[in-house]
Amino acid sequence: MATLQYLPTVKPSAIALGTVFNHTASLAILAPLFGETYRSAQAANSKEEFFKSKEAAGAAAAYGSSIVGSAIQSYGVGALINTTGVLSYKGAAYLGSLIFFASSAPSFISQIFTEKRPLDTVAVGALARVFETVGLSLFLTWWGTRTNPFD
Repeated sequence: MATLQYLPTVKPSAIALGTVFNHTASLAILAPLFGETYRSAQAANSKEEFFKSKEAAGAAAAYGSSIVGSAIQSYGVGALINTTGVLSYKGAAYLGSLIFFASSAPSFISQIFTEKRPLDTVAVGALARVFETVGLSLFLTWWGTRTNPFD
């Protein structure tokens, strides 16, 4: 039987606030999608016509998956903070940098050298990912992630 006792505990308020922080950072990337959806809603003749459209379904799927992904990432970063024993902002910045380099840097290198994407596009994405990794780890360290700080 599978148990969850091996997963580190993270303060629920840290997960909730981390989700809001991370979701706000990811909305910077999704803003063009939602902007187009908003213009479609204004152009639609009725609410029912808009809610039946493909744009509404796509925006709802992107929004929902972004919130779930933000919550999972917040738990993961909080669990890493607790497991590694990070207590300082310097340690949180190092941990967030390691998460960034392990998860996002390979795709940015690929976008620059293989796909030949414009540097400004890649830079905006990289900045958003830095906020989602380094910023999140600093924010969670500031808020606190341990359920019992005396452990």
